[in-house]
Amino acid sequence: MQVRTTRFGNVEIAEDRVIEFTKGLLGFSEYRRYCLLEPAEDSAFFWLQSLDDPSLAFVVTDPSFFVPEYSVPIRAEQMGDLALARLEDAQVFVIVNKVDQTLTGNLQGPLVINTLTRSGEQFVLAEKRWTTRHPLVQLARQQSAPARAASA
Repeated sequence: MQVRTTRFGNVEIAEDRVIEFTKGLLGFSEYRRYCLLEPAEDSAFFWLQSLDDPSLAFVVTDPSFFVPEYSVPIRAEQMGDLALARLEDAQVFVIVNKVDQTLTGNLQGPLVINTLTRSGEQFVLAEKRWTTRHPLVQLARQQSAPARAASA
């Protein structure tokens, strides 16, 4: 299937790579179909590209790469909503933002995806330990070129 995007042009994805968020994402409830685009084979970051709006894409990551103690409690009714028979069939991602020189993750609003059915839901965690701007990675500051003395 051809996916039209504003960032990457037309991208070919397999039909079985479509992820459906039946409730949409917070603030974007009308957009329900997405796919994950991997910029490189060993990348820790992905693009969650909307199939409904070519200009809508989020950078996401697996939070366990950066916060090993992070876990998402999934209640029995949420398992039912996602048709999850086993927790091992769930994949968790968080939306990433850049704040100054820090990449942050929305650990309070994780995306939980059933890897078998490719259905997903954005959870809202009540636990105040996690924030919507949890620091993940500090970016290196780019150094500007040294100033050159003017020759007369």
